[in-house]
Amino acid sequence: MLDVRILGEVRYEEAQALMKELQHQRIEGTIPDTLLILSHPEVVTVGPRARNDGVRPPSDYTTVAVDRGGGLTWHGPGQVVGYPIVKWGEREGEGSVADIIHIIEDWLIEALATFGVKGERDNRMQGVWVDGRKVCSIGLSFLRWVSRHGFSVNLNTPAGRVEGVAGCGLAADTTTSLAQLGYDVPPEAFVQSLLLVVRSTLEA
Repeated sequence: MLDVRILGEVRYEEAQALMKELQHQRIEGTIPDTLLILSHPEVVTVGPRARNDGVRPPSDYTTVAVDRGGGLTWHGPGQVVGYPIVKWGEREGEGSVADIIHIIEDWLIEALATFGVKGERDNRMQGVWVDGRKVCSIGLSFLRWVSRHGFSVNLNTPAGRVEGVAGCGLAADTTTSLAQLGYDVPPEAFVQSLLLVVRSTLEA
């Protein structure tokens, strides 16, 4: 069973607190695997890699420190965010963090294909890429193999904002949105397509 919670726009700090609470509940077995679907007001999350390397976005971006892997990740309008609070390792092919990242990439690639968008992996960075540009980011944190944090998909973000952040060791302008690449993917339809894919994996 998968509990899907579609929350609309949520401040990042509120979502972060909710993720931590749900992660502990999933570890204790009081809730099933849970997927949060939401968006955030604009914020750049700063992971340990960025902090260690002294990497920051331009001064006109709001930031918040996070404990998931990676560096800088932009969140904001026009983006679909998914946080899987999932107990991994109980199904075939979930033996490592790399395996789990691969599974989430597959979810996103398959959902995008519904709209005629060819998503791919790229050796430069985990996530999903389209036409040589990064459009989906993935960053997770685990406690007893229950995940927190998750993925973001840039559908139609404000021009220049996600492009202005040098995300996770990449140069600025490497990350963009599908709209900037000429693809029209409606958010509600994308979420429904994504949920079909996720349920086929986690409820199999």
